[in-house]
Amino acid sequence: MTTADLHTLTGAYALHALPDDERAAFERHLAECPACRDETAELTATAARLGLAASAVPRPGLRDEVLRRITTVRQESPGTVRTGRPARGRRWQRASRWALAACVAVAAALGGTAVWQHQRAQDANEQARRAEQNNDRIAAVLSAPDARTASAKLAGGASGTVVVSGSQDRAVFLASGMAHPPRGKVYQLWFDDAGTMRSAGLMDSARTDQAVLLDGGVDGASGMGITVEPAGGSAHPTSAPVALMKFPA
Repeated sequence: MTTADLHTLTGAYALHALPDDERAAFERHLAECPACRDETAELTATAARLGLAASAVPRPGLRDEVLRRITTVRQESPGTVRTGRPARGRRWQRASRWALAACVAVAAALGGTAVWQHQRAQDANEQARRAEQNNDRIAAVLSAPDARTASAKLAGGASGTVVVSGSQDRAVFLASGMAHPPRGKVYQLWFDDAGTMRSAGLMDSARTDQAVLLDGGVDGASGMGITVEPAGGSAHPTSAPVALMKFPA
């Protein structure tokens, strides 16, 4: 590969599109060519900015299509200064369109994926943070000095235990061996306020054993109930309770 050929690889190098042998040769060339170093830095920065700005996932195959097309167009080499105008300005004006188009398209392809992955990571971190907070609240109720418990056998051989703390004003329901609800349904928990049922959240339909912190304060409730409701829950019970439990005195 000649030096003239190496001058044409700035765009492909900035997009990490070179095979290993050409990349190694170009990196050796960069150590001796300030013009290519400047141009590579500019194209790399452009690709990075465009990647961060991308917000939509590109159509399938866009990256491969762009990389295939750019192999058919030759990039102009940096050349030399023939007038009094700065070399960097003349070189930038002559930069071939495929290099910038490649930056836009490939950065969109890679950047869109990066944005999606970043959002997924943020969502996972947020879910982990919420789960940790929920576990801390459950532990606070279970370990409270005034925690009181009541247990009962439930339908299908399952068992349930409710733990109530007046100082925490919270209750935790511990389920063991509960059958999965019917498809499209969910177990919903309720506070029993003197016969009036107040929603206390949903159970995890995928788990047969779980500890659930009831949503909201106990606030004088005398007990709790469990019903089978449509996915997402209901504002009021729509079925007969599968379990009713009195809170411990």
